[in-house]
Amino acid sequence: MGNRITNLFGIKYPIIQAGMVWCSGWKLASAVSNAGGLGLIGAGSMRPEILKEHIQKIKKATNKPYGVNIPLMKEDVEKIIQIVLEEEVPIIFTSAGNPGKWSATFKKENRLVAHVVANTKFARKSEEAGVDAIVAEGFEAGGHNGREETTTLTLVQLIRNSTSLPLISAGGITNAKSMLAVMVLGAEGVQIGSRFAASLESSAHENYKKQVIESVEGDTVLTLKSLMPVRFIKNRFYEQIQEAEKNGASQEELLQLLGKGRARISIFEGNIEDGEPEIGQGSALISQIQPAAEIVDEIMAGVVTLNEKLFGDDKFQF
Repeated sequence: MGNRITNLFGIKYPIIQAGMVWCSGWKLASAVSNAGGLGLIGAGSMRPEILKEHIQKIKKATNKPYGVNIPLMKEDVEKIIQIVLEEEVPIIFTSAGNPGKWSATFKKENRLVAHVVANTKFARKSEEAGVDAIVAEGFEAGGHNGREETTTLTLVQLIRNSTSLPLISAGGITNAKSMLAVMVLGAEGVQIGSRFAASLESSAHENYKKQVIESVEGDTVLTLKSLMPVRFIKNRFYEQIQEAEKNGASQEELLQLLGKGRARISIFEGNIEDGEPEIGQGSALISQIQPAAEIVDEIMAGVVTLNEKLFGDDKFQF
């Protein structure tokens, strides 16, 4: 089994583990890479010195390809990028920002670059910036999200029609069925967040993992749309946001209410009610905490079985 994504990154399976804040340390990333996917360290919640430590640890934990996800709007992004380059990280996924600002720097240093987008405009900008692959993230995804609220099934087709670059789909993908579905629509790989956020190796707090596997349909919501849309599990903090918006709160007042560290409070410290327990809609399909390798194996085995069942001898090629 191989396609442009597996060949590009040198991996066995076209499964990328999302670089999620407070979940994606070296343990999770190395476990996914060792299982045949591509593990990503999430730099979004790391200080530069902490990121350096995680990169050095993953180098000892795996001899497989790995990468780092960098939110480009991060305050200390220049220091983060310096460390990624100094530590010779081979694969860089960028998100939350203009792909044109840093892609040339990465390409000059012979790094592979993928950029996460939520619309066709930024897909085209990514191609112009010279990235190697695009991640199309639908609004089902957890955490910060696109304002267009385009669903994954629609977004994959729109972006496939707008660019010839290797395409990875993200948002609501938790199992073999959803993986095969988006690949039939034009994706060549998938980026999975929620399923790995609740994995055994995830650095998230056990309270958060428990909340994820107990969540049901409708428990997550996309909110704070006037600032930067973010999807998380409804809780006491969400009710405070609703009340503030109902009373006509300005952006400045919402920012004050938001404060700092809301994701850390819930995901890393385990206070589910007073923070942002960021997770995707696919959490309603997750029912257990599993080792990352078991998740990868289960999904790929399911894809092979479904592919043969649906397409027989003329099974879908990827």
